[in-house]
Amino acid sequence: MANQLEIRNLHARIVDGETILNGVNLVLPRGQVHAIMGPNGAGKSTLGKIIAGDPGYEITKGDILVDGESILELEADERARRGLFLAFQYPVEVPGVSNANFLRLALQARKGGEVSMMEFYNKLQKALQTLEWDESILTRYLNDGFSGGEKKRNEIMHMMVLEPTYAILDETDSGLDIDALKVVAKGVNAMRGPNFGALLITHYQRLLNYIVPDAVHVMIDGRIVTSGGPELALKLEEQGYDWAKELAAAN
Repeated sequence: MANQLEIRNLHARIVDGETILNGVNLVLPRGQVHAIMGPNGAGKSTLGKIIAGDPGYEITKGDILVDGESILELEADERARRGLFLAFQYPVEVPGVSNANFLRLALQARKGGEVSMMEFYNKLQKALQTLEWDESILTRYLNDGFSGGEKKRNEIMHMMVLEPTYAILDETDSGLDIDALKVVAKGVNAMRGPNFGALLITHYQRLLNYIVPDAVHVMIDGRIVTSGGPELALKLEEQGYDWAKELAAAN
């Protein structure tokens, strides 16, 4: 069985609406970090939501495979239990539910059973230490009243505790100052290893200065038009997307 997340000729649209993805092909092996870059409206965030199982989108053609098995028929919670994790561009606020309680329930769902307080506490402490965060964050309601930077850091803490197999990080760098960006990158880099793969969705090279990807993919008009190493992100930073749009038009 292939240990990879595979997007195979994926076409998708908003339910009863416009087509967004026009044949995305991408392979993310475990042990690697890939980045998807592209202009606004290219379909990057839509791809992340569809992988995670957002019901607002309809797949019209193609497949999504996790370790060789299609997940198209699985609901979002079932995909999460299979090891998929989506860090949202705009994390949801949940007043009345503490961060710690939410995270423990999520971990038990991920593990498929009871998780001891000791195991849970040890995971939390490791994540908090890496992210340079105080324990007081655990008693606050989930993302309620959090700053933009706190919400993004909180998403990374959840990822570290849940230990997914594949993580999609949707513009995790958006709205972060340089210090917060470094801390978030530290958390992602701490996860790197043979049993973890991450897909970074970003507009900017600056995130990739701290989380150096194994591969960079450029998305234009709902499909990947070219791929390369970290140097591809530098080219986009220097030259913009016009050359990639020309490449898309030619193909």
